[in-house]
Amino acid sequence: MARCVGLWALLLALHVQAGDGQVVQMDSVKSGFVGSQVELRCVFVNSNPPVKVSQVTWQKLLNGTKQNVAIVNPVLGVSVLSPFRERVSFKQATVRHQMSSLEDTTIVFSNLQLSDEAAYICEYTTFPAGNRENMVNLTVYAQPQTRMSLTSTTIVAKTPRRKMTVATCMAANGKPPSVIKWETRIKGDATYQETRNQNGTVTVRSNYQVTPSRETHKQKLTCIVTYRGERITESVVLNVQYEPEVKIEGFDGNWYLNRQTVQLTCRADANPPVTIYQWKLLNGSLPSNVEIKNNTLFFKGPVTYDLAGTYVCDATNAIGTRTGVVDVNITDFPSPDRGNFQRTRSDFPSPDRGIVQSTDFPTNPPNNHGIQQEQHSAGVVIGGAVGGVALLGVAAVLLFIFLRRRQRTFKGDYNTKKHAFGNGYSKAGGLPAHPSKPKNLPYPDDSDDEKKPTQIGSTGGFEPSDRNFDTESEDLKRPYFTVDEGESREYDERTLGFQYDPEPEIVDDMISQTDGSVISKKEWYV
Repeated sequence: MARCVGLWALLLALHVQAGDGQVVQMDSVKSGFVGSQVELRCVFVNSNPPVKVSQVTWQKLLNGTKQNVAIVNPVLGVSVLSPFRERVSFKQATVRHQMSSLEDTTIVFSNLQLSDEAAYICEYTTFPAGNRENMVNLTVYAQPQTRMSLTSTTIVAKTPRRKMTVATCMAANGKPPSVIKWETRIKGDATYQETRNQNGTVTVRSNYQVTPSRETHKQKLTCIVTYRGERITESVVLNVQYEPEVKIEGFDGNWYLNRQTVQLTCRADANPPVTIYQWKLLNGSLPSNVEIKNNTLFFKGPVTYDLAGTYVCDATNAIGTRTGVVDVNITDFPSPDRGNFQRTRSDFPSPDRGIVQSTDFPTNPPNNHGIQQEQHSAGVVIGGAVGGVALLGVAAVLLFIFLRRRQRTFKGDYNTKKHAFGNGYSKAGGLPAHPSKPKNLPYPDDSDDEKKPTQIGSTGGFEPSDRNFDTESEDLKRPYFTVDEGESREYDERTLGFQYDPEPEIVDDMISQTDGSVISKKEWYV
């Protein structure tokens, strides 16, 4: 029901506004910045036959309350009410001079203020058609006041190091609020804060925090404020004070006896600059031939062993003191790996130190380091080849000895009777009949362990009668020899004998052993 009533009222208003052809033309929205000038257009379109305009009224509508701004009456003239009297006027001269033409009653706002933001109504009173009106919404913007500043003109890098605010960027009294961003190579953190003011503006503030150090000195910090698509940039350069960063230069690792013109220099990077340099030698005093000039130690005369030691340089500025250290060692001769140095007769130790003094050295000798390196490489290659040949020769000799001994030895054990009748080397087809063996066999005097009679079993092999053999221990004692199955076998009254061609250097009745000794066949077959 309420919706139907509202729709009916809207249609009625449009009919009244457009009835009989009278229309009030205005812009729907207008905007301007604080302090600027803005026009609010109002034009009355009359009908034919025209109606009579008796009065035009401008009103400010804010929070449902209307406030008169200016009135134009053909009889009474123009009236601008307070507090707009000093800043509002009618644009057309005919209206200002009370002339009868009131078709264009546009007003001009000068020195626009934030309080001017509202809806404005232009109302025409006509006869006999009645009132005709329209409305415009005025928006007032406030350009922010941007400012970037360092928290201090001088920032001190303290120990221990901690983060601190070094710069602040602000966009104050802006409407609508601004957006702040930072651009810099310095690693840091940004904080943001918005404050809404009573006049409707907003102040945005951002702080940038870094850890002050030597690396942050002279670094650029840029704040970018974006307001309604416009970029406003401002930059500062950090001035960070820090203790000296100290290092000692001059020692190249090649200070040798009798070398001339050596020195040590204390380099210090500091802000503010170093004012005091102090040199000292750990566990001793500076050599007597040292001359100190500012931050440099000059060693007069040739280098001696007295110059060796640990040198310390203390550099002091207004912030603090830092130390640099270098260990100096003295060698007898120059090192070729450190580059070429000018060699003279005075550059080398004298004979009274037990070192032969070099003579007739050229002032700038050629670099023999590359030649020595090539000679060394060639020697390595030759030595490797000779060693390889020698190793192959030794291996060949060992192989020859091994094969020769294998040829000379038997592949069997001391119990030859067992191999004769059951060692697996016999030829297929069976063994020839074995003659009967006497019951008592003579044993050599030096073989007490074997002076026990054995009996021939039905299987054709010998088995011990009075003792058990440890098979594994006995196998370790067996000398091995090779037997060709095609060779003939002959038997005598006591045991089996193998026929083969002996080595020329071995007597016919002797047999070689694995340890290089020989024994008689009589001892072997028993």
